Amino acid sequence: MIFLVKVPSSLPDNECKPAGNDHPLMGKTKNGSLMIAAISKDFHINTIDNLRQGVPMDIENIDTRIQTLGEAKIPSPLMGKIKGGYTNRFVKDSDRVIATVDYESISYYTKNGIEIPSFEMAGPREKIYFDPSKLKCAIVTCGGLCPGLNDIIRSVVLELYHCYGVRNIYGIKYGLQGFIPKYGHDVIELTPHAVSNILDTGGTILGSSRGTQDINDVLDCLERMNIGILFMVGGDGTLVAANKIADEITLRKLKISVVVIPKTIDNDIYLVSKTFGFDTAVDIATNAIKGAHNEAEGYPYGIGLIKLMGRHAGFLAATAALAQQDANFVLIPEIDIDLYGESGFMAALEKRLMERKHAVIVVAEGAGQKFFADEKAEYDPSGNIKLKDIGVFLKAEINSWFAKKDISVTLKYIDPSYIIRSLPANANDSVFCGFLGRDAVHAGMAGKTKLLVSHWNNCYVHIPMEASAGKRKNVDPYGKLWQSVLEATGQGVLTSD
Repeated sequence: MIFLVKVPSSLPDNECKPAGNDHPLMGKTKNGSLMIAAISKDFHINTIDNLRQGVPMDIENIDTRIQTLGEAKIPSPLMGKIKGGYTNRFVKDSDRVIATVDYESISYYTKNGIEIPSFEMAGPREKIYFDPSKLKCAIVTCGGLCPGLNDIIRSVVLELYHCYGVRNIYGIKYGLQGFIPKYGHDVIELTPHAVSNILDTGGTILGSSRGTQDINDVLDCLERMNIGILFMVGGDGTLVAANKIADEITLRKLKISVVVIPKTIDNDIYLVSKTFGFDTAVDIATNAIKGAHNEAEGYPYGIGLIKLMGRHAGFLAATAALAQQDANFVLIPEIDIDLYGESGFMAALEKRLMERKHAVIVVAEGAGQKFFADEKAEYDPSGNIKLKDIGVFLKAEINSWFAKKDISVTLKYIDPSYIIRSLPANANDSVFCGFLGRDAVHAGMAGKTKLLVSHWNNCYVHIPMEASAGKRKNVDPYGKLWQSVLEATGQGVLTSD
């Protein structure tokens, strides 16, 4: 059993200030260097990373037990390979990883007689559920492209084939469409040879697609193919679909394991500390910031404007701005801004240009959507609202603002989104994908189902789909990441209130 805490969206004054009145940051609170003051109206803190000292907590229960298809009775093939160096440590279902390492939080649970929140540890089990000689597995990649997809595919295939001896591994083409007969997509037989040279290739060798499909049609295909384990790689939409597929499997009383490997460049999957592809995205985004800074410095009153991914969360924009500290403004969905007014963004940008003659702005794609409130909402095939282009909007507004003031600015607009999405994973992400893929296989072979493999507190754990699906992780406006961005940029609060 795990207990999550809801942190109030506003804190009492005494919780927002350091002890004493002579802290050097005290005088900077109005400018945002110590604490932000404008949280987006659509934002709700949804994190258990750090429980802040002294804040009252409302506790709700989330069941973290992992479902299984039945008792695992077959000795793992890894048992006989210990001497060959495969593994010398199996994981028990009773091995747990605590959800928080914060001392005050742990003290709270122990003093109140509450079980410390924890997750089931991922890894190989001594007994497995499926007979490898008869098992058929399928892998499908869904949603947008992301660095590391091919690394995940390769890791899953090699672990199944070489370590467990599974010979029937199939790649489903073009996401959930691949299960539906009317599309006519081929199924790929995946072998070590088929995945041997895919690490340097961006995208996914299986292709992908967006949009919902009939869950019953997906299940019919799984039954026809006699699939035992389905590995699904995708983001929140895929997680929701996987949860529905697993529910329908239960209703049909089938013995099919569904394991999700979470994927999103936005890094906003709930109860997942980091998703694969994020490190690569930060690497590439820093190059865009470097280029924008060089362009901005090259002209009097030069402005570099970079739009990065982040529909609902600003992790990429914030982290990239810290990795390449040339940004003067970072705009993310969680933090409200106003364009105009004495303390608005335009006034702050003008002040920066007058003082330093150049400025760099990093904006997440989901920031500032309130500026399009009067426009008609549009939706993509997956049912997600299509974001309005905040980058193009800001470019026009900035040029208009300075034109009215008869100030000649040179603005360079950079949008590296599709370059980031489609490139191969960097070294760190490639290693990370290997861990995730292998642990997904271990979970599936043990007969565990309706779960996603997560990285939490420097460990790999199993998270029930229902605990994460339909929820979202956000940048904590009171947390270290955003605080560091404020200190690095000095941008302050950009609202007119």
